[in-house]
Amino acid sequence: MDTKAFKRSLQKSDNYHRKGFGHEAEVTSQLESEYQSSLIEQIRANNYRLQQGDVTIRLAEAFGFCWGVERAVAMAYETRTHFPNEQIWITNEIIHNPSVNQRLREMSVGFIAVEDGKKDFSVVGAGDVVILPAFGASVQEMQLLHEKDCKIVDTTCPWVSKVWNTVEKHKKKEYTSIIHGKYKHEETVATSSFAGKYLVVLNLQEAEYVANYIINGGNRDEFLDKFKNAISAGFDPERDLERIGIANQTTMLKTETEQMGKLFERTMMKKYGTSNLNDHFQSFNTICDATQERQDAMLELVEEKLDLMIVIGGFNSSNTTHLQEIAIERQLPSYHIDSVNRIISADEIEHKPLHQEVEVARNWLPSGSIVVGVTSGASTPDKVVEDVINKIFELKATAVAV
Repeated sequence: MDTKAFKRSLQKSDNYHRKGFGHEAEVTSQLESEYQSSLIEQIRANNYRLQQGDVTIRLAEAFGFCWGVERAVAMAYETRTHFPNEQIWITNEIIHNPSVNQRLREMSVGFIAVEDGKKDFSVVGAGDVVILPAFGASVQEMQLLHEKDCKIVDTTCPWVSKVWNTVEKHKKKEYTSIIHGKYKHEETVATSSFAGKYLVVLNLQEAEYVANYIINGGNRDEFLDKFKNAISAGFDPERDLERIGIANQTTMLKTETEQMGKLFERTMMKKYGTSNLNDHFQSFNTICDATQERQDAMLELVEEKLDLMIVIGGFNSSNTTHLQEIAIERQLPSYHIDSVNRIISADEIEHKPLHQEVEVARNWLPSGSIVVGVTSGASTPDKVVEDVINKIFELKATAVAV
């Protein structure tokens, strides 16, 4: 399938919408009332600090809603306003934030169910309105919806579209796209659907395995079994690693993506020689600015003297997880929560440890004067952050009173 030609054809269709519907003023007012926070603005204005009683909140200098997420949510709200009586679906969560997704459900927006890892599009009727989320949708999903004569509202983040353009360039020159990402993540599923040959690599350890295979060869069957869920159909490591290009899931850890790029550049230089590098290796910068800014701000924040770190965002949010990784690497007590409801008491907090299931931690909130670092993923509204901060103030004030 010529994915580029299909996308061009789709974009010319009267049923395809990539911009809003002219309800910006109305929607902006609604979004501000539901998601913005005067407390957070106060903390920003006070050099990202706020002290109340014996608690000092230290907020990261870049956190929360990014431009792409804000745009996607605004488009979803505009869609509901523009089509007040029509059935509206989202092919997945609009963003990885439970409160935003719940709000859309309250607005009678349906979410396509996922069964055994596959989305059930049988519920979508001809002419229904379907929103593609911020992290995009696969070419196959777009084609199916187009054939159903659906009205498609595409909120895909432009940074994700940039990655799609990159893998299209790889495909045109018959390079295999090595994608730094999680093969099950919706964004990586979408990106790989635009690629020709591809290999999804999760981390530096997997990248080193691939680099070693390129230089020294290895067990082909072991390679195919190791990456069985993360490669294109018919992938052959003996043939398909001779010419490679680098791309990434935009929410991955920036430093790791850069390390992978340098690793594969050195690998192809060693294998084929410096003068032949451009015939075997391509690299474009597809790291999202917003992801990078939030990670850089977190790296600065954890250098300060903090007693604990609260990381707020959806449990399935990749960019939030990577913020948590930074805290863990500094051996800083850190709790990843998705809403204020996870804070049970001053003694108990329900949180998600890195790469583990949600659990309850005890004695999480130290007594006495404390400094609490706070950050949030790119899909987290300021209002959610405000609720968490107020809860911490409340718990500490109660403890002092007792």
